[in-house]
Amino acid sequence: MASTFFTWLRSPAAREYFFSTHFWGPVANWGLPLAAIADLRKDEEVISGAMTTALGSYSLVFMRFAWRVIPRNYLLFACHATNATAQSIQGARFVNYWYLGGREKREAETKGPVTQAIEAARAEADKVASPK
Repeated sequence: MASTFFTWLRSPAAREYFFSTHFWGPVANWGLPLAAIADLRKDEEVISGAMTTALGSYSLVFMRFAWRVIPRNYLLFACHATNATAQSIQGARFVNYWYLGGREKREAETKGPVTQAIEAARAEADKVASPK
């Protein structure tokens, strides 16, 4: 199997593939799933539900496109499948945090960075509004 791959790699078809948008388009698109995977470590408070939904939907549409185009673009399909999975996880984190009690549970334990920033801004505004 490896020898077949290396034979193909030296063929004109391989050069044609590696110098086409069929290859470079998906390679450029890999920035989306890599960013989504990196975002899985971020605080739930900063997840945008609208953007997560949009990116997940975008990836589902282009997964279908990558499968239906002839010849099939497996690299593009894998890219968007990875992004759709990561966005689904982000969406679940968003729903859990904002709608299923995750926020209240966290606030009981500790305050998130956005909440801390809001409280600091309110305290600063109170100082300015009522000087002593």
